[in-house]
Amino acid sequence: MKVAVYCSANNRIDNDFFTLAGAFGHWLASCHYTLVCGGCNVGLMECMAKSVHEAGGQVIGVVPRIVERGGRVSDYLDVNIACDNLSDRKDLMLAQCDVAVALPGGIGTLDEIFGMAASATIGYHHKRVILYNMKGFWQPLVDMLDAMQRQGFIRGDYHDQLRVANSLDEVAKEIEDAK
Repeated sequence: MKVAVYCSANNRIDNDFFTLAGAFGHWLASCHYTLVCGGCNVGLMECMAKSVHEAGGQVIGVVPRIVERGGRVSDYLDVNIACDNLSDRKDLMLAQCDVAVALPGGIGTLDEIFGMAASATIGYHHKRVILYNMKGFWQPLVDMLDAMQRQGFIRGDYHDQLRVANSLDEVAKEIEDAK
């Protein structure tokens, strides 16, 4: 199984997120799952690649050329899939994965989450996105989605595309259920 992980490429965040991401990466490798990531050598993205690699797992990086030119490619990639831009990266990561997990992140992570969820809502695929709600990070977004759902702005139930997991055990269950 290939698990795409969307997350921060920023080193200046709470260290607890790195600890939790590292544990998640080790768990992925112990289950013999392949990590599909953005391939950068900073932030939670690098933490995930390093933890999976060090635990003996495989890491596929989908790396935009601008990241390569900037010298920001992780040394922990087993496979480097070059792409032209962020849109290509999203398409390739979606094509490569069976399920996606969103760790804390910024605007790019939000773009990746909602691009994948939106394409699922209209039937392009049936892959789920799991919001790993580390330290309650995703709770404001979940609250907003719940409000949008109540007010009728979301057709169907957004939980069909976006699942919330508050612990590694819950992430593990969601990934197993996605098989």
